[in-house]
Amino acid sequence: MKRLLTPALHLNRRNVLKGVAATAALAAVSKAAYVPAANAATLDNHVTLTRSRLDDLAQVSYESFNEHDVLAPFDRDRFSARHDVDLYRLSTYTQVPETGETVKATGLLAVPAKVSGPIPVVSWQHGTIVSFVQVPSTLTLAANPNYVLEENVDSKETLFNVHRFAANGYAVIAADYLGKGPLRQSRSEAYAVKEASVQTCIDILNAGLAAMKQLDLEPSELFLNGWSQGGLNTQWLRQALQRAGTPVVAAGAASPFNDLSNAFAYWTGGISFRNPTAEPYPKRPAWLVLATAILIGSYEAYYGLDGLMAATVRPEYQAPLQKFWKDYALDFDLAQLPMPEQMLIDGYFERFTSPINSQFLRQLAANSATYFDYGSPMRLFYGLADEAIHPSMAQQPLPAGGRFIDGVAIKRASHRGTFLASLYGGPSDLQGKPNLLEWFNGLRSP
Repeated sequence: MKRLLTPALHLNRRNVLKGVAATAALAAVSKAAYVPAANAATLDNHVTLTRSRLDDLAQVSYESFNEHDVLAPFDRDRFSARHDVDLYRLSTYTQVPETGETVKATGLLAVPAKVSGPIPVVSWQHGTIVSFVQVPSTLTLAANPNYVLEENVDSKETLFNVHRFAANGYAVIAADYLGKGPLRQSRSEAYAVKEASVQTCIDILNAGLAAMKQLDLEPSELFLNGWSQGGLNTQWLRQALQRAGTPVVAAGAASPFNDLSNAFAYWTGGISFRNPTAEPYPKRPAWLVLATAILIGSYEAYYGLDGLMAATVRPEYQAPLQKFWKDYALDFDLAQLPMPEQMLIDGYFERFTSPINSQFLRQLAANSATYFDYGSPMRLFYGLADEAIHPSMAQQPLPAGGRFIDGVAIKRASHRGTFLASLYGGPSDLQGKPNLLEWFNGLRSP
């Protein structure tokens, strides 16, 4: 295990980032001065994923994400990894703004092997997971040639980012998030809790950048990427970095929700949207009940909304959802759960139901990421058959986001298919636009 103490941190910004002290800006956002030993970072669990191992893992996982064959089959010639990749589990301290606690957080640092000098950085924000262990830092297990990635156990979405970015010359830094990963210590998740999510991502990013310096790697341009919940976190993180003066060359988000009031109402049947195509739109999936329970539980825990789950959810569904919130174990009859539109108490969106419910809805509204004037390129990828994030939800920031924001509609794409297309799609899949790797490469300084 290698113990690292972060030095004064300066990104090598080349022409794009010239003249801005990223260290000072990140410190201003993270308020590291009031966190004891906040600059301490630890790297352990170092492994190397070979090019061939990465390609093999990506090809198998690609098939499970390519729902409805929205993309052509995996092309090893086109998508072959250029570098072996060194993976490290990263840990550091973060302070939870909502509670004032200082806790340890974990994440992943992935860098191309045997590369030195300046390299660009992607801060990757993972999506919704109904598990405590399906996080970026556990991807180190995949170095074992006999290890098989499993659903709800391993972070395949992180694998794709490592395969596309780290294996093509970028460093990837990814937070596990609070309440997730090996150091969660029974802590509740902070799902869609704005300040805690942003703080954790910034502190893991700072720790990863400092660790790169200790590995004789010079961070250059900074990019952001996220999917689903991570798409929301990416928007929040992008906004916080811009306010602090930290340059971000570009950011992408796939299947991003942004208006939490809108998302909560859609997930639970409170609102509906016009069908974007002539094809029938997919029904809301049953797993949204679990995601909504995590959202409610997170706000109860981090915003002090005691009794929120009991006030919001129908009495007949309290027991299984309260149990799931505590242990994330799917060891009950899923038939006990309602469909999303049957989850909430009667009249929830029609009238006053309780003070705690009103406070919850106000907090969701306060945490919106919808309206922001981005100062550098921001691209939102949304599927026209995304069962969890309707295109109308993802499109909301586009009219108000300024001249640097745009969107990419992906035909027939489900939630998973949208994410896959953002990384592996071609111009014919992406309305003539490049995928994220090609886009980021084109924006880099010469």
